[in-house]
Amino acid sequence: MSPSTALVAGVVAGLAVAMPLGAIGLLILDAGIRRGLRPGIAAGAGVAAADLTYAVVAATAAGPIAVALAPHARMLHLVAGVVLVVVAAKIALGVRRPAGTADGGAAAGLAGTAARFYGLTLINPLTATAFAAVVLAMPGGEVTALGVAAFAVGAFAASLAWQSVLAMAGAVAGSRLSDTARTVTTLAGAALVAALALRAVVTG
Repeated sequence: MSPSTALVAGVVAGLAVAMPLGAIGLLILDAGIRRGLRPGIAAGAGVAAADLTYAVVAATAAGPIAVALAPHARMLHLVAGVVLVVVAAKIALGVRRPAGTADGGAAAGLAGTAARFYGLTLINPLTATAFAAVVLAMPGGEVTALGVAAFAVGAFAASLAWQSVLAMAGAVAGSRLSDTARTVTTLAGAALVAALALRAVVTG
């Protein structure tokens, strides 16, 4: 597989994994609404970095990944569901805090946000299986180190672009919402995340 083909495949994989609005996408929107653009972008960067990690692993070992994850799918969904319930509860409790007071634009706060979202995305079993599925569906051929790098760069760029769109949408919406409306949307987002967590546990 040529580097150019791998790059395009990476972009397709990144968008295919990122664009369906799930729990992580809702959390990025919430970060933009409650805390502003920079924390929202930091959250999106953490997600994109996790997608980069999985893209590299999937491009080098998609087949073994799919086989290894299959017996543990139930446990992975349970773990992800429990973590998302905790996150939903934290979001709901966060409505007591005025918007923008969490970690503002401080570098340490932004780095912490990125790291938190990196970890949340890594424990999401759908991310790993989605990347493995996309890679297995790609045209055959030897994948060189340059091809793996091109695939990973494409996936990262596409994911970061989409997550940034979500962060900007959240920030714009948050700047136009009253405190009451922001509280309502935050609680609604927390409820949706909790519902997705429950679905992961029940259907996993």
